[in-house]
Amino acid sequence: GISMQSHAALELRGTDSLGNRLIYDSDLNITWYDYTKATATWDTQMGWASALSIDFDGTIYDDWRLPTALNQNGTDPCGGSNCTSSEMGHLYYTELGNPAGGPLTYKGDFQNLQAYSYWSGTELAAATSNAWVFQSNFGNQTVYYKGSNFYAIAVRPGDVSVAVAPEPVSTILFGVGGVVLGARRMVERRRG
Repeated sequence: GISMQSHAALELRGTDSLGNRLIYDSDLNITWYDYTKATATWDTQMGWASALSIDFDGTIYDDWRLPTALNQNGTDPCGGSNCTSSEMGHLYYTELGNPAGGPLTYKGDFQNLQAYSYWSGTELAAATSNAWVFQSNFGNQTVYYKGSNFYAIAVRPGDVSVAVAPEPVSTILFGVGGVVLGARRMVERRRG
């Protein structure tokens, strides 16, 4: 079935050299890498994201990170359901239109998003042995010990959109149309 829940702010940019999708969020000006890294500790997932190097249409993007749990205005994370200001919360609620309390029903163009917990790149300021997690199976943002094993998904700042060159056939047709239009005008001038 087709979901009418998703919003136009998510734009599928294509797939990388490994076949994983890159999805741009124009609201937050970030690009999601549609690949779910197998469960691991926070330190392992942070290392994976920072070492990620993606070849997309011949351009290498190596500025990946885990999503932030901070509110969009930079203030402390919100805990619980309906936290729409963190990057994962914004994706889950605002862009994909999923319900509070779960489950992860709408995935839009994401093929690898799982209904489980995902690490954020945000430590708990009061106890740095913990970090923020977004539970996509419940739509909940909470804190866990960094030694716990959870999934990871990567984001990068900005867009990966590549300028599309016109297709040769389109260029030829445009040129032929211009010639025909020019010839028609010359004929009309001679008649008039």
